[in-house]
Amino acid sequence: MYRVAIVNSRSFGVSAPDLLEELKKYAQVDFIDVDKKLRGRELAERLKGYHFIVASVTPTYDREFFKNNKDVLLIARHGIGVDNVDLDAATEEGVIVTRVPGYKERDAVAELAVALCLAVVRKVCYSHSLVKQGRWSERGKVVGFNIRGKTIGVIGIGNIGSRVAEIFAKGFSARVLAFDPYVKPGDAEKIGAQLVDFETLLRESDIITLHAPLTPQTYHIIGDREFSLMKQGVVIINTARGELIDTQALIRALESGKVAGVGLDVVEDEPIDATHPLLKYENVVITPHIGANTREGLRGMDEANVDAIMKVIRGEAPIEYVVNPEVLKRGTRASLKPST
Repeated sequence: MYRVAIVNSRSFGVSAPDLLEELKKYAQVDFIDVDKKLRGRELAERLKGYHFIVASVTPTYDREFFKNNKDVLLIARHGIGVDNVDLDAATEEGVIVTRVPGYKERDAVAELAVALCLAVVRKVCYSHSLVKQGRWSERGKVVGFNIRGKTIGVIGIGNIGSRVAEIFAKGFSARVLAFDPYVKPGDAEKIGAQLVDFETLLRESDIITLHAPLTPQTYHIIGDREFSLMKQGVVIINTARGELIDTQALIRALESGKVAGVGLDVVEDEPIDATHPLLKYENVVITPHIGANTREGLRGMDEANVDAIMKVIRGEAPIEYVVNPEVLKRGTRASLKPST
């Protein structure tokens, strides 16, 4: 019987118990929690005997993992990003890697980015704390600003970033600047955004929201130099990957007042605990990587993962989800039909 390990993801099946039950008809399904730092041979041993892994953002599936685990046929990312999977090593070892198509999470993540922006700009969480502490009379201290007419800088206008740009441009009548080297000016204009170079975006934006994938080129794309170019009192939103922002540089920018507020759904080296230095700031709002956690978003993610697994069980290639298509040419550990 096939075995499926759902690793570090307790949200799987929450919005789609019917899909989980369907999967259990064809495979043993286990929920497994592992230390986020576990990798290599140790992780391979921990997941020995499992043919399918539904992977969260942690741990990291590196080259040593694939060399030492000969059972896994497919790693299905329960999300969009695959930065914690060594795709080259997976391909060399014949392991298929899939992810959730971006459109499954698009609205959920985009709407959370806007919600975080509103929470920071209007100081929602701080205001709520005043009420809970019996300090209603201090409401005069709470002064935000209108988004209408402000300049929003969107870094990355792919699947999710384009929806965020559209919401700010058409919903708030904001001026939207976008930086994305893979998008044509005409395509940006269709969603109400103006393509500009990176430094122009940094200099002119009142609010900057990040929607880029994590790659060696985007790691710490926002650091001390970038903060120095920004407007005084800029607001930063990140629902993409925590590692896009240098945390220590962000703290320095908060301390200096350069950054007036921050909304994060992702943080470097997550998950974080209650001692994290960013949590001491009243103008910082952090949510625990819940961007896709709507009923619709989670069901869409589960559908993609279950469909990919079931296709492989049936001997079919999950082509619409594969992120390392070279493996289908080189040969896979899974027994797929010749048509693939």
